[in-house]
Amino acid sequence: MRPQMKTTKLPLFLAFSLSLLSSPHAAQPFFPFCHDMPDAKKRNFAEQAAMLKELGYDGVGHIWLDKVEERIKSLDEAGLKLYQITMVVNIATNAPYDQNRFKEVLAAVKGRNVQFLLIMKGAKPSDASADERAVAIVSEMSDLARGSGSQLLLYPHTNDWIERVEDAVRVAEKVNRPNVGAMFNLCHWLRVCEDRDYKTRLQKAMPRLWAVSINGADGRDDSPKGWKRYIQPLDSGDFDVAAFLKTLKELGYKGPIGLQCFGIGGDAREHLARSMAAWRTLNERKRP
Repeated sequence: MRPQMKTTKLPLFLAFSLSLLSSPHAAQPFFPFCHDMPDAKKRNFAEQAAMLKELGYDGVGHIWLDKVEERIKSLDEAGLKLYQITMVVNIATNAPYDQNRFKEVLAAVKGRNVQFLLIMKGAKPSDASADERAVAIVSEMSDLARGSGSQLLLYPHTNDWIERVEDAVRVAEKVNRPNVGAMFNLCHWLRVCEDRDYKTRLQKAMPRLWAVSINGADGRDDSPKGWKRYIQPLDSGDFDVAAFLKTLKELGYKGPIGLQCFGIGGDAREHLARSMAAWRTLNERKRP
């Protein structure tokens, strides 16, 4: 008889990282999010999943807490993964998030290594005086998420309290939990950061940087509103995405890469196909 091997239970954050590295896909999974917001009237979840599978994406990011179970079913049938779920947390209210629904979704995604992206509202952008309140809320959410294998990522979003990646890292470090980290969002960084020094910010964020979003973009947009120049298909715009990805690689980032699709007009299949072709070209460039 073979001797039984002693198994060691890994911490959730480490198990999540290893699951990404051992994926049959590339070391950096690539998936779109926000693509379905205008596309939902044309394609249901099953049709979206079939389209993403055909185009070569690894999975998808889901927006808001509703219909998560339906989304999971469609992805499972297509052999794709649910990478992220975006939700809003308003620290200015007595009920900053829907705790009952959050618990239901945590049960639905248990063991799937899903990242919850927290858009943090309820205070002036980057106002550190709100940290104590936010830390208490996120710590509570961290406790609820602990048994599910999920991560909570503070999501920088223009004009909201967590507006910059520096804010996300600051609060995540104060929470100081192994399942709480930060995300870097290219389009929002372009909107709020004038100096365009992403390397310094990424380097400081690395210990808590567990997700990154990219998209085609122009380096500058003088209009304070609208996203047509800061969110484009990956093959468009003059911002050097290849240099950005090269910097991530040099810093040792190996987490998932989300494709931001908010506000991109036209048929989703067309712009998603263009972005996948650009992604494959960028990965060819990154090979030694």
